[in-house]
Amino acid sequence: MNDIPPPKPKHKKVIAKAKRSAKASISDIAKQVQKAKDDYHNAQKKLKNKKEAIKKIDGVLENKQNIIVEDDLDILPPNVKKVVEEQEVIFEPNSGPQTQFLAASEREVFYGGARGGGKSYAMLIDPLRYCDKQKHRCLLLRRSMPELRDLINHSQQLYPKAYPGAKWREQEKEWRFPSGAKIEFGYAENTTDVLRYQGQSYTWIGVDELPQYPNADIYNFLRSSLRSVDPEIPVFMRATGNPGNIGSGWVKEMFVDPAVPNTRFDIEIQTPVGVRKITRRFIPAKLQDNPYLMQTEDYYIMLASLPEVQRKQFLDGDWSAYEDAAFPEFNKVNHVVEPFDIPSNWHKFRACDWGYSSPACVLWFAIDFDDNLYVYRELYTKKVVADIFANQVLNLEYNEYIRYGVLDSSTWARRGDVGPSIAETMINAGCRWRPSDRSPRSRINGKLEIHKRLSVRDTNDGDKPSLFIFNNCINLIRTLPLLPCDKNNPEDVDTHTEDHAYDALRYGCMSRPINPHGHGYSSFNNGSNYTPSDKMFGY
Repeated sequence: MNDIPPPKPKHKKVIAKAKRSAKASISDIAKQVQKAKDDYHNAQKKLKNKKEAIKKIDGVLENKQNIIVEDDLDILPPNVKKVVEEQEVIFEPNSGPQTQFLAASEREVFYGGARGGGKSYAMLIDPLRYCDKQKHRCLLLRRSMPELRDLINHSQQLYPKAYPGAKWREQEKEWRFPSGAKIEFGYAENTTDVLRYQGQSYTWIGVDELPQYPNADIYNFLRSSLRSVDPEIPVFMRATGNPGNIGSGWVKEMFVDPAVPNTRFDIEIQTPVGVRKITRRFIPAKLQDNPYLMQTEDYYIMLASLPEVQRKQFLDGDWSAYEDAAFPEFNKVNHVVEPFDIPSNWHKFRACDWGYSSPACVLWFAIDFDDNLYVYRELYTKKVVADIFANQVLNLEYNEYIRYGVLDSSTWARRGDVGPSIAETMINAGCRWRPSDRSPRSRINGKLEIHKRLSVRDTNDGDKPSLFIFNNCINLIRTLPLLPCDKNNPEDVDTHTEDHAYDALRYGCMSRPINPHGHGYSSFNNGSNYTPSDKMFGY
């Protein structure tokens, strides 16, 4: 019996084609489903935006608030949009930096540069963005009460129009809004004044003319008061200012130098739960940004007629231009050098400006055979007691022979009726010092010694100064070019600035005055018979 042959299977190509067709059909259905989902979500979003916009419009009609942005208008029907556009415009920011400042989302923003750029006016407007929320708390600061009054006067023209029903309370220096939000106006001339805000919580803090403060202490203190208990209210720190003030250096370092202008940058902060980031932005301001002041050109002409440094500061907003710089001779190209191994036969010593609440600074010096001074190490710290500080100094110079140390003479003063002085405490810990020069003109003479050493002179090796700083001495390099002269005593520096590294440098240079007859000390070149300027101390 013959076997019956099995049926022939369908051709493989036919089967593959059927599979592809089925998959394509499924894919098309999936795309249709996804499109339906996207349309649904977009419709929900549009509905939400329209409801919010209508809520804002209702606020306008009920005299609750008048703050409407372009995005709100774009989603409204044309007839409604026309009605809204016919309402009185309370404030319209200038295009460019002023608009960018008001729209900035970073936690900390500094809006600074030329005078007349509209910075203070923008500072008044910025806290209004959340004044329709009950738990919005704002603090706007100037350095003194007279300076604050001008801002208050402008706010009295703006705030009642923006929020009908807003009330000014003169005694508290505070605006209260119908929602319950508050904007407080205050001043802080020093760290004592800022304590009145201790324990307070604010969702927005603004400091107008920030560079008027000599250091960052007040700004950092205020940052600790930024807190929000409403998830819909983010926290913001805002500041404005011009270059040319006493604190221009630290403001420049904090906001201007880290990134390209108008670019967001992050500051990493180590916390118990890990690394967190603070977002910052610097927004530059120029007079040309303010069309109202540019209409007549009178203000522009006045600024353009100023001396060169002031013109760069006030007209161009140049943060690198310093008026009345105490040490105009300083130049990183001439005075800052790469670290190198110091020869063992060079003499070494140190000098210190002591501080506990304010920074303490120690500088280590080396002297070459041509009497050039090299600052090769620095210690810059604060909140360290004297005996621990002495141990830190000794640890840094371990295995080095330090011929002597010069310490601020005020540290020999007794602390009350009992106990050793700061200097004696450090000496007892093994860290030897002698007092700095205490003569009546020591500050002036010390400054002159630094001028002499910074000055470029004709030497056998070309035109060079006689003071060099290793590039690892970052605080001395940072603060020295920023020191201004004292306006009441131009021969001295302004002691209200960050002058701790400068004082240590001054003590060191005074202990080793420059040779008036040219570079080089024959006694030094012949051996180790050089004696310190203060012969009372044998080291």
